[in-house]
Amino acid sequence: SSGINAEYGGLCILDNDGKRVISKYYDTKDDTFATVKDQKLFESKMFKATEKSASEIVAINNYTAVFRSNVDLFFYVFGDSRENELMLLSVLNSLYESISMILRKNVEKRAIFEHMDSILLICDEVVDGGILLECDPNSVVNRVHVKNEDIPLSEQSVSQVSYDLLKSFNWLSQS
Repeated sequence: SSGINAEYGGLCILDNDGKRVISKYYDTKDDTFATVKDQKLFESKMFKATEKSASEIVAINNYTAVFRSNVDLFFYVFGDSRENELMLLSVLNSLYESISMILRKNVEKRAIFEHMDSILLICDEVVDGGILLECDPNSVVNRVHVKNEDIPLSEQSVSQVSYDLLKSFNWLSQS
């Protein structure tokens, strides 16, 4: 499907202490997110504004952020303050549902780290360069599975190969 013409400032997943797990910033029209320090400052403001919020939408600086929390994680999608909140929520829900499907509904920090390659692919499948590509979690997950299977052994990370090997010998405990 072709991208929907909307600009997203970025997306991020923070832990329940407000620390970065994953972040992707797309907004380049000014220097708001030019440095990691600027990004982390924004994330900190976003976390403080949402940590105890009953609403799923907050305004921070010139941005509108939508969020969802689960177990020990906060999921955020944010865009220009003029951006349609329903579109932001659509991206957030697609991101969250896709991750939930990949993690078999076990959406927590440890599982995110164990499947980081797939989670990063999901982020790129949903939004690319600030443009919404896909809102259907089934399509996103199918494309991520295809991309993961397409990686030749020589290009897989050592940890992925080790993980697959251990898994095939049932040396990884099922927790």
